[in-house]
Amino acid sequence: MTLDEITTEMAARVAEKGAIDGRVVKFDFGDDGQLTIDGSVDPASVSNENGEADCTVVVDLDVFQAIASGEENAQMAFMSGKLKVQGDMGVAMKLGPLLS
Repeated sequence: MTLDEITTEMAARVAEKGAIDGRVVKFDFGDDGQLTIDGSVDPASVSNENGEADCTVVVDLDVFQAIASGEENAQMAFMSGKLKVQGDMGVAMKLGPLLS
């Protein structure tokens, strides 16, 4: 999937399941770009803008896709160093419903 396709799918998931109220989460895919979920606005927005975030998840795009599709467990990816969290870990812990 391309970053645009992932952004579209994540926007649909946020519309269905909601975002983390009042929080901004950014997925940093390195050279592949970023995905930002802004739960501080109503309705929550999903974009590829690179701004400030309460929590930044640094992960390769292919690992993110494996987690989002259920092929890989996010906790295992974190424990093995494939996924890193910067900022508020509590926010990262609430991402499960959006990724499953």
